[in-house]
Amino acid sequence: MKVSELGEAGLINLIAGIVNSTRDKEASSWQQLFLGIGDDAAAWYGDSSIQLATVDALRQGVHFTLETTGWPDLGWKALAVNLSDIAAMGGLPRYALVSLALPEQTEVESIADLYKGMTELARRFGVAIIGGDVDCAPLIDISVTVIGNTRGRDQPLMTRSSAKDGDKVAVTGYLGGAAGGLEMLTKHLKFDSKATDSLRQSFLRPCPRVAEGQILVDKGVRTAIDISDGLIADLNHICHKSCVGARIEVDRMPVAPAVKSNFGARALELALSGGEDYELLFTASGEIIEQVKASTSCPITVIGEITADGDNEVNLVDGHGRPVRLTRTGWEHFKTN
Repeated sequence: MKVSELGEAGLINLIAGIVNSTRDKEASSWQQLFLGIGDDAAAWYGDSSIQLATVDALRQGVHFTLETTGWPDLGWKALAVNLSDIAAMGGLPRYALVSLALPEQTEVESIADLYKGMTELARRFGVAIIGGDVDCAPLIDISVTVIGNTRGRDQPLMTRSSAKDGDKVAVTGYLGGAAGGLEMLTKHLKFDSKATDSLRQSFLRPCPRVAEGQILVDKGVRTAIDISDGLIADLNHICHKSCVGARIEVDRMPVAPAVKSNFGARALELALSGGEDYELLFTASGEIIEQVKASTSCPITVIGEITADGDNEVNLVDGHGRPVRLTRTGWEHFKTN
């Protein structure tokens, strides 16, 4: 069997099964583990808090091209996607390790620009870049590991596996901006300056919802994920981990204004399946979500609810309850997207 036949989720499950079968119950590392493979970050008990770690990579030709992404923006985004994983768990990012694989003809000035973008974001969130690795390779590969923690050993974490029948499904901010920005840059689309700036920022410099993640945890939210693969794809992760389904009312989707005004009928699809918005998708009771809304200036939109669906499916409906079908539901490695 090829990995393309197994798929991304199947491959992760295979790896997790092999790793978990070798657990050494006598080893303190396994004894202290709180959460392993399968969520936004791994978690284990430290002396005074729960420790968190995540790793993500940006690969030339897969995640970016230098025609659409400048070096400072590339540095910012490489760190941002990892900070977003820590935010989705309700943690605080602390340290980053950066591994670079670079063609030998890469300009030194370009790497300086890469780190200018990365350190700009790191300073904003109090993250220290403390090491890494450098290698020669045919294409650019930037892999970042971020280590964080909770504010205390007893602080709950948000996970993908705790959604319950009857929970409301909600999202921070607006969606579709990153997908719209990518399309604008790759197809050289022309919009007014305000829309252009908004779409570029959404795609190239997403801002991780670290502060919002803290508010969610404080108000009692226990289920969350960051939107990297697309809202439907990421909600599917929650449904499968929690053994539930979801019903989403597409008319309630908070589509980014620049997308809504420039992409017409495609705006909804970009918001539902475009990905890379790095907003937080979460589930909780209506009461808890109202408390979250009252505690943050960030827009919070309820878009549906969790259902007791044995097939763990995400169902889309319009304002009249009629089914909505999409040709594309989000990004998945090893499949044609």
